[in-house]
Amino acid sequence: MSARGHAFGIDIGGSGVKGAQVDLATGLLTHDRIKIATPQPSTPDAVAGAVAELVAQAGWDGPVGLTMPCVVLDGHAMTAANIDPGWIGTDARALFAEALGGREVTVLNDADAAGLAEDTYGAARDLDGLTLLLTFGTGIGSALLYNGTLVPNSELGHLVVEGAEAEHQAAASVKDREALSYPQWAQRVSTVLRHMEDLFWPKVIVAGGGISRDHEQWIPLLTNRTPVIPAVLKNTAGIVGAAMAIEGGIAP
Repeated sequence: MSARGHAFGIDIGGSGVKGAQVDLATGLLTHDRIKIATPQPSTPDAVAGAVAELVAQAGWDGPVGLTMPCVVLDGHAMTAANIDPGWIGTDARALFAEALGGREVTVLNDADAAGLAEDTYGAARDLDGLTLLLTFGTGIGSALLYNGTLVPNSELGHLVVEGAEAEHQAAASVKDREALSYPQWAQRVSTVLRHMEDLFWPKVIVAGGGISRDHEQWIPLLTNRTPVIPAVLKNTAGIVGAAMAIEGGIAP
């Protein structure tokens, strides 16, 4: 932990770049998060400029952790979801380090960051064994953690279930697009979860994403085997996980 016990995290999404300083003793933001609209098009140079602007607004002069909607290997973005395809193959770690004056940075997948945060400060903080976090939104993001150790870039939303990718059947966006009721959507989610739990046998599944705010309307309807609990940190999870990653030296 840093001398002040704080670290800075930034969560880059398709519509917004959000960041804040995090108290690593509690997992709480030390001030209101700063949000800048994601540039359109969201090219690497444009997003790096937005990140530099956000950090300058915050007055932060230390290392920075960042999350992106991408698979990240050795600091390189290998995929691009809801962000410009020009990111694919980009050395994101080097790009952000340069934009921030050469300071230390780390970059990881956004769902992985949320998983780190929920496992340490949120819904799964007192649990051991294998935890699976799923974020239900435009797609389905995933994070696997075993006794607090992240297994990065799991991308289980792309798991093929009964002939189609899981996120094409059970993302929150599918519920909206097809005007599914909660019981109808919960049935689809249950099918997806049964396939995932048969492969990985997690002790618990943490359900995140905006739709987790309405968890009372659908989690009790699930029929899979593994207990499912709602995420706690909501829209701060990515920021908190990014801050944890830079402080903990996590660099997928």
